Amino acid sequence: MTSPTVVIVPGWRNSGPAHWQSLWAQRLPKALRVEQDDWVSPLRQPWVARLGETIQRANGPVVVVAHSLGCIATTHLPPEAVQHIVGALLVAPADPERRGALADFAPVPYQRLPYRHILVASDNDPYCPVRLAGAYARAWGSEFVRLPGAGHINVEAGFGDWPLGLALLQSLGAEVPQAGAYAAVA
Repeated sequence: MTSPTVVIVPGWRNSGPAHWQSLWAQRLPKALRVEQDDWVSPLRQPWVARLGETIQRANGPVVVVAHSLGCIATTHLPPEAVQHIVGALLVAPADPERRGALADFAPVPYQRLPYRHILVASDNDPYCPVRLAGAYARAWGSEFVRLPGAGHINVEAGFGDWPLGLALLQSLGAEVPQAGAYAAVA
């Protein structure tokens, strides 16, 4: 069986060149990165449509790797896109109900996701309280990984290639190069 395509879904304002998502997009053998037309003023319909198009372009099973608002966009996907997802790594979900610029993504769906997924959250994320991330995890049926003091799990919080994230991604069936191919940052 061939390994699934990794679909990388950045959040609000995109993931810069040193962000673990950007590093993974360059190095993972079967990765597609979602590119949005407007990273600053996101609207749910075009964001979810672009994510769905990227999943369809993979032409087979996918593992989604979403960060922040990308997690919420993933939960809004229609069934025709969801049927291609075999796993997801949902990292540092956003809270669009309390952040005006992200309000178009509210309300957040609170239904079980029909594929195996891992939600990773920090106990001091400034954009989503850990109790809310825990509520998402319960509603979505997530395996929940709580990181102590990891902020928004991004460059500002000290995350580069993020080896733990790669191990979690591999546990979802994605093809991940040997650890020697990555710098051990965060």
